[in-house]
Amino acid sequence: MQGDFILLTFVRTLQVISTAASFRLAIQSSCITGIRFLFACLMFSLLPNSALATPEITVTAHQTTQNISLDGRLDETAWKQAGRINDLTQQNPNPGQPTPYRTEILFLVDQGGITLGFICNDPQPDAISVHTMARDGNLDGDDSIAFVLDTFGDRRRGYYFQINAAGARVDGLITGPEDVSLDWDGIWDAATAHTARGWTAEIHIPAQTLRFPTGVNGWGLNLERVVARDRLTLRWADSSRNAMLSDLRRAGGLTGVSILKQGLGISISPYGIVHADKDENTPDRTTTGDFGGDATWNLTSELSAVVTFNTDFAETEVDARQINLTRFPLFFPEKRAFFLEGSDQFDFGSGLGRDFVPFFSRRIGLYDGEQVPLDVGGKILGRSGRWGIGLLGARTGSSEVTNEANLYVGRITYDVNSNLTVGTIATDGDPDGISDNSLLGFDAIWQTSTLGGDKNFSVGSWVADSKGDVPDGRSDGWGLKIDYPNDLWDVALIYRELGDGLDPALGFLPRPGTQWFKGGVSYQPRPSGGMFDWVRQFFFELYSRVVKDLDGKTQSWRIFTAPFNAETESGEHIEANYVPQYEWLSEPFEISDGVIIPSGDFRFDRFRIEVETSQHRAVVISSSVWFGEFYTGTLTQWETEIGFASGDGRLQLSLAAENDFAELPEGSFIQRLYQLRVEYAFNPKLILSTDTQYDSESRDVGVNARFRWTIQPGNDLYIVWSSALKRPWSPDDWGLLHNTEDHLAVKLQWTLRY
Repeated sequence: MQGDFILLTFVRTLQVISTAASFRLAIQSSCITGIRFLFACLMFSLLPNSALATPEITVTAHQTTQNISLDGRLDETAWKQAGRINDLTQQNPNPGQPTPYRTEILFLVDQGGITLGFICNDPQPDAISVHTMARDGNLDGDDSIAFVLDTFGDRRRGYYFQINAAGARVDGLITGPEDVSLDWDGIWDAATAHTARGWTAEIHIPAQTLRFPTGVNGWGLNLERVVARDRLTLRWADSSRNAMLSDLRRAGGLTGVSILKQGLGISISPYGIVHADKDENTPDRTTTGDFGGDATWNLTSELSAVVTFNTDFAETEVDARQINLTRFPLFFPEKRAFFLEGSDQFDFGSGLGRDFVPFFSRRIGLYDGEQVPLDVGGKILGRSGRWGIGLLGARTGSSEVTNEANLYVGRITYDVNSNLTVGTIATDGDPDGISDNSLLGFDAIWQTSTLGGDKNFSVGSWVADSKGDVPDGRSDGWGLKIDYPNDLWDVALIYRELGDGLDPALGFLPRPGTQWFKGGVSYQPRPSGGMFDWVRQFFFELYSRVVKDLDGKTQSWRIFTAPFNAETESGEHIEANYVPQYEWLSEPFEISDGVIIPSGDFRFDRFRIEVETSQHRAVVISSSVWFGEFYTGTLTQWETEIGFASGDGRLQLSLAAENDFAELPEGSFIQRLYQLRVEYAFNPKLILSTDTQYDSESRDVGVNARFRWTIQPGNDLYIVWSSALKRPWSPDDWGLLHNTEDHLAVKLQWTLRY
């Protein structure tokens, strides 16, 4: 039954994308939108095409049969014959200038995977900075090494790997020169060691973790080292300030990888879980058990099929709470592993951000804040030559708020040449299990890293149309973005229209029926001396946003200015902002309980002062104060965060607070949000963390404790405890906090590869 559903998923998704009927829904009913998109594609095709250049520098991985024990020490004899990069070049702040931080990188390969060794010399080993050992932890302010792999050879998409000097691992998928999604968690391993001359590291990446064409001997490669206390970046290929590590067009080459074998390409990840639950309405704790899992099959060396059944997300981290003082819904990012894997394949449209997300995976398995059973799901992800393929289908069960529903999404892209990529996206189904909804969209992007020699530039356009049980009005949307993101000047222009009948049931669209004009410029000089020799870089910013309805009536506008914004040589950040705003309310707006702002026009000025200490310090303090006019009165928002990390990265503490004080003729109110995170690492594979959150609106104290033991990469034990403590209405009765729910889950997940 489940196999039939998966087959139906892929067939149905392809039908949604390819049928002439669906195409007519998107183009014939919105011919002007279709013409705009086709015209944009024609303009892109006329832009100059730069052929893929042969990497200027390459390194060859040496084939070995010796087993490398990952302890970070590089003491096996195989390392003496390894392919070698003898040093890296300074990229920031002074490209090409010498440094005392010599870095050697060594490469070994066998049929099962690729192993890298790093020797990071440091004249002051005691000053090496680390703040965490956690998987996917924040490595800003840490001494670290990172590298990218372009295994497809298309100079667009690839893999990102990073570790710090304590062995904390971060990984992600690259979808563009500025786009790295850190949601992906691959199976790989790393270890580090501290020496009298600095630190060393060993990293092993199994061939089965990567997708790549078989038999190809060359990949794209670039490497980077960060020395945190000096805010120094070293790079292998392209040390221009305009070059980002994720820009694979600037990468060098890695050869010797043609011997890699992916085996049968079959991976099975079963899990078993025990839940123990109790809430205020049940006197006894209920205990239940369950099992499920995922299975992956590599259809080709570049294309994988994934099936999940009886999916459980007990180990997923809780959402960070937010205070909402707008009249629009908040965006909460996806955190569930099944949907994060390959999520980059479904990215659509240039310049959309969170204003319009055609496919938002949190619509599957969640509805109006309530969990919905995910019975079975399937995905096909990867590439086939110039084609990028992402297909996903899921069947959700019935709940108190939904019926059973079959949901589908498909995303296909095609690389026309080295600069131009075109694509389409389609969704079908409504999470409520009752309504009918589908969406079809097309997009294109042209980009280069060689404008005027070494400048980045891109132009992107998109169109979309939804059908089914959607509101009356225009059901289409379209947009255009021009982007010039470089070190000295960063300029962007965006225009988009979102129809009042555009309704993506599997997407996120907070403001339909609007026209958006967005643009801005940031001038970012680096003083060379004089009275500002303490400044590393200035950021003088001017960004504006105007939102109108489809009849041209202005709904809101905002101008963000930064007359002073500087990062010091030591890493501190100081900023002052002036932000005039305008809002038109067509109807009254309840901003807080019992505080209702009347309809009408409102013009007000906001100001901000922000300071932050350098991320490399053991204690990091940041504070931001917004103040000034707000609708009919005034609003002061004070956000503060204090972080502490032990010198070895084992203990991390973070306390964040937001206090909003509003004084309006309609009523005054105070909203508070407190968040405390404590994390202790016994080692990089054994982590205990707790998150405690309180907000004054819900009066709820939420506690989430998470223990993760990575027995070996791909095999994990999770113990998760969450509890909710309710505060009564009286502000003086803190002692009366009572437990409203309590949940304990123990989950073991194993991965078997063949």
